[in-house]
Amino acid sequence: MTAELVRGQNHPLDRTRVEIRVAAGGPVVAGVTLGDEQGRLSGVEAVAHPGAPRRTGIEVPRQAAAEHRIAVDLDALSAAVHRVSVLLALPTGIGGLTAFGAAAAPSVTVTGLDGTGIARYTITGLGAESAVVAVELYRRQGTWKVRAVGQGYADGLPAMLRDQGLSQAAELAAEIEEAVGRGQARAVPAPAPLAAGRSDRPGAGPATAPAQDRPSSAPATAADGPAPTGTGAGAGSAAGPGAGAGAKAAAGAKAGDLPPAPADGGPIDYRHPRRRSTPAPAAPAPSAARPAGTPPSAAGPTAPDGSPLPVAGDAAGWSMDERLYNQVWGMFEDLARSVAAYRSAADFAESRLEQELDRALADPRHRLGTAGEDARATARDKHATLVTQARAALDRDLAQLMAESEVVEPALPPAFARWDNPVWQGYHAPAERPMALRLGDLHLPEVLDLRIPMLVRLPLERGLWIDSGPDSYAHGGPGPERDIGRRELPGALTDGPPDESELRRLAMESAVAIAARLLAIHPAGDFAVQVIDPGGAAAPALAPLVESGALPAYPLPGAKGVTAVLEELTRRVELVQMAVRHRAADSLPADLDTAEQLLIVHDFPHGFDDRALTRLRYLADEGPAVGVHLMLVADRAQSREYGPVLDPLWRSLLRITPVPDAHLADPWVGHAWTYEPPLAPKGSQVVRQVLGRLAAARKAS
Repeated sequence: MTAELVRGQNHPLDRTRVEIRVAAGGPVVAGVTLGDEQGRLSGVEAVAHPGAPRRTGIEVPRQAAAEHRIAVDLDALSAAVHRVSVLLALPTGIGGLTAFGAAAAPSVTVTGLDGTGIARYTITGLGAESAVVAVELYRRQGTWKVRAVGQGYADGLPAMLRDQGLSQAAELAAEIEEAVGRGQARAVPAPAPLAAGRSDRPGAGPATAPAQDRPSSAPATAADGPAPTGTGAGAGSAAGPGAGAGAKAAAGAKAGDLPPAPADGGPIDYRHPRRRSTPAPAAPAPSAARPAGTPPSAAGPTAPDGSPLPVAGDAAGWSMDERLYNQVWGMFEDLARSVAAYRSAADFAESRLEQELDRALADPRHRLGTAGEDARATARDKHATLVTQARAALDRDLAQLMAESEVVEPALPPAFARWDNPVWQGYHAPAERPMALRLGDLHLPEVLDLRIPMLVRLPLERGLWIDSGPDSYAHGGPGPERDIGRRELPGALTDGPPDESELRRLAMESAVAIAARLLAIHPAGDFAVQVIDPGGAAAPALAPLVESGALPAYPLPGAKGVTAVLEELTRRVELVQMAVRHRAADSLPADLDTAEQLLIVHDFPHGFDDRALTRLRYLADEGPAVGVHLMLVADRAQSREYGPVLDPLWRSLLRITPVPDAHLADPWVGHAWTYEPPLAPKGSQVVRQVLGRLAAARKAS
């Protein structure tokens, strides 16, 4: 069975002679680089490309095409080669695509020589990029694995080769383009476009919408990852409903991608070009509501003024859940673009005001008398007019998004819904795992009432870190987690953060709320929770899990409890890895719990010795690929005694907070999004009720 990978995920290879098959929405150039342990290239001879298609153990196609097959013999490679990276680039000058975001997402499949699928990766989240590192085959402890990379480059081949340490990047890129030009007549045409309203595969993120729904000017999103991420705000994290992505993934798109002003001087359209149906501005012309001759019923529901009303699920997708997921992504992008446009206009107005005031003061004739006052007053009036116009455009867009949010939020399924959504009152255990999980809410200071769900794709690519440290909120986050400058925080934190004990309590309650949601959205028995709590301080927060049977008993305190849980999960990861590698799933021990596992570690690193730390880092690195996920509830300052040894662990986790905090970075337009945790309303028993129904379903099965 072919493993479906997401960005950052790896999969073992059970053979050393493989074929890599590429499918794209238009002609692309395929190549391979052979790197050392750090991924650095020794020279141009370490690159297989259309101008030099054969290297030892590697053969790539000679022309641009929509489909490619690359032959790889890992045994034939030099011992110095540790990374085999597959590169895809858009050719220039043949009338094809100029950005990957203008077509369906390319996919890469690693197969055996007999065509048996091993792993597949669909490269979502691409926008302005014209070159991408798709996947890499890498050595680890004497064996080979494949990892989904999806690293895009808006500056094309030269930037990609330069990033791998090749000093002759520009010259080699020119040589590749020349070779592709010579083979232009042999270029394979793109496949026929998909039907309107369909994505390229089930479960695809917003970046996999059909080509006709994705103009070349549309910027990318951070799919696969809060994030908001592979998914993460810990380091290099991207905020977004599917942050993770990576989180990720759209660094080439900036606020400068906003629609240009119309030539006729009319109003600027701030609507996102990829949204299929966005309410029109107030009081549109009758022809804007629907095409001439189209009956009202055929144009969808409309408001009294003729503008279309928002509709839940009005996005591309094969299922209602996928359409809602993509619609939430569209709302996130719309809000990001609208606020970016407003901030850009306000900054321009401010800089223009400063320039005009400087000019007024520079003229000696304006320093005395009324002429100077008049010049300054005129400059301030222009500034106020520009800011007022920008705010009016923003308010218009926000009103549309608020109306859409009011329609979408009640229609969300349990996996996407807040705890106060009535959908939880009719909860029953699902038959299959959903495509994503709501990990909290995101908002911007310009509109505090509009919350965008932060959706994270499942299975989780990276672990979670719930930051219980008070210093994080007083100083903007420790170390690399402070991705971009903080803005003034609304709500609870404007008057100062909660005290240390309150933060620790809220952090553990957030962990239990997320764990309960993960349990609830998986089929009964397919997900389990384990807890490490050396000090025994988490017992009150763990009560709902223990009382429902989701957690068999309160965790054993002390170092003994730490060792027992880590040994059990390490054994599970190693056994499942061996079973996958040798295709011997039937040989797993009968006592091994094959359900996905979430390990909650409270008060880390209290109770951990060097051996336990090594095992925890192993679980963080290797666990997600075989269904073992990590959630730390910790104050990073308490681990400073270990020095930099734990830095890779912190960076591998998605940092979230138990109180609202503006720490999630948006690589698309540079916003700092305020994250709010997914806590149940105060005094609500919804979490206990849902866990109780899940326990009943578990017994019935």
